[in-house]
Amino acid sequence: MNITYDLHIHSCLSPCGHEDMTPNNIVNMAYIKGLDAIAVTDHNACAHVRVVSELATPLGLIVVPGMEVQTREEVHVLCYFPTVEAIEAFDLALSKWKTTIKNNVKAFGHQTLMNHEDKVIGEVEIALILSVDITINDLIDLVNQYKGVVVPAHVNKSANSILMNLGFIPQDLNISTVEIYEKSDLNDRLLKGFRRIMNSDAHYLEMIHEPEYTMTTESKSIQSIIDYLSGKGQL
Repeated sequence: MNITYDLHIHSCLSPCGHEDMTPNNIVNMAYIKGLDAIAVTDHNACAHVRVVSELATPLGLIVVPGMEVQTREEVHVLCYFPTVEAIEAFDLALSKWKTTIKNNVKAFGHQTLMNHEDKVIGEVEIALILSVDITINDLIDLVNQYKGVVVPAHVNKSANSILMNLGFIPQDLNISTVEIYEKSDLNDRLLKGFRRIMNSDAHYLEMIHEPEYTMTTESKSIQSIIDYLSGKGQL
């Protein structure tokens, strides 16, 4: 079946996410637009994944547990997991590589934590915008331990992309899918053989995609989306 998706959305937990990117606003906007599946992929954090998933379930909206990790190479990598429990366990394991530098709100923005009612319950103190001290190879190994899948983010973008920072996609990374940034030129030669997905990388509500991009999966489920991103099933 064809599933409409937007698997790269930032909530107000990301310092670059607008204050209107609350859990309820994200879920309701995706529902109004008619998307089948979304992922909230905050920078180096997943504290809003559980609440977004619980808000979306009654609406029949799939939420793929996700996170956008910035590696030691300053490459942005989307990490997706089959369950909320899996991403929370991954986040706990990743914490030993995270920075201890405190967030500078004036320089980077707030990192707001909210509950199911969009009430502020706190802020993350460490600077989520900074790199995690883990290589992309070790990150992939860690994600695999929790049955997840990695997708290099906005590979054709001029900043924080694997093609810009490394110059190519190493074959030993065992990656099947890449994310394309729609506003930049694309070098097809460098991406031959990879599946491609197109997400919004939304930092504002209006940026969340309309239901224009699809992937063909076995069923309307998180695991089927994980399988697709892993290179299984139909293109």
